[in-house]
Amino acid sequence: MLVEGKVHPTLDLTELDIKVGRLFMAGMPGTQMDPGIEALIRDYCLGGVILFSRNIEGPIQLATLCRDLQKTAVKYHGTPLFLAVDQEGGRVARLKEPFTQFSGNSAIGTDPRPVEKAEEFARITAKEMGLVGLNMDLAPVVDVRKGEPERHLEGRTFGDDPQMVGLLGATIVRVLQENGVMAAAKHFPGLGRASLDPHYELPTIEADDKEMEEVNLPPFMAAIDAGVSSIMTSHAIYSAMEPGLPATLSKKVLTTLLREKLGFQGLIITDDLEMGAISKKWGTADGAALSFEAGADLLLICEDQNKVKEGFEVIKRRVLQGEISFNRIHQSVERIMEAKSRFLDGYKEISLDAVHPYFSL
Repeated sequence: MLVEGKVHPTLDLTELDIKVGRLFMAGMPGTQMDPGIEALIRDYCLGGVILFSRNIEGPIQLATLCRDLQKTAVKYHGTPLFLAVDQEGGRVARLKEPFTQFSGNSAIGTDPRPVEKAEEFARITAKEMGLVGLNMDLAPVVDVRKGEPERHLEGRTFGDDPQMVGLLGATIVRVLQENGVMAAAKHFPGLGRASLDPHYELPTIEADDKEMEEVNLPPFMAAIDAGVSSIMTSHAIYSAMEPGLPATLSKKVLTTLLREKLGFQGLIITDDLEMGAISKKWGTADGAALSFEAGADLLLICEDQNKVKEGFEVIKRRVLQGEISFNRIHQSVERIMEAKSRFLDGYKEISLDAVHPYFSL
């Protein structure tokens, strides 16, 4: 469709809009489907929705919300949404009681029977997520702790042994996905050395090639071997690989290392592009386009729905100007649709009748 960097005159703009829209995962403000998220689904063919504590009051309300979101997506485009939460256990758990509560990765890593604990967490979490209609857990964290963790990572790492981190991460990936919930190993290529919180600042990871190969990468390789459906990027600079650009925006990290060297064929999903590490210097919308060009498939914008629209327009414009090839769009959309076919193909309307008895026990 694209010839020598120019848009072919037969390019279907409606098809382009649909494909670009599928690249985005957005947040929403409240506990019911709002006009903004409905418009993103209807008019932009949004790929997915991420939910936070602000969106969740309890199992019945959450199941109703997930049902309404999916009914809207299927009505307008015939394809269900990725519906994601960060459910790591411990202090990063969007699903509160009566959902089963777990102590988090650090507690699993220090347990006398860590693999059994990891399996239990993943099995119960997948069951409860599935009951209310959630299909993607943005977990596990497979960052290898290096020294005292930055505060935002406290309690979220399995430990400082790359092999054990890899084993526990792969266990959670396997059990979540065997039970119908997509997993996302994060934060590639490893945030365990971070001294700053990327929610606010841009960290630099001063790890040499040897440390990256022996410490940071093995857990992600284990997750890939376990068939992980998605890997989330890190908003940190890795000087040994590409000085000046965070991994989320680095083609050397996302394409050369993750795709080509490690052979990962699943979804690359960004961490939230509204975080200060990206938005302060590059802006959320331009950051989305740069990350997509670097190799990301799913672009995560967790709060401001207008930023989703802006990111959509930037990517669409760059395609029309020949700066991004239509084939590049097709590659990511194909991966997105393959993941939806694998995990969401048996989508049925959520049964509220099944939710109440389980959580009333």
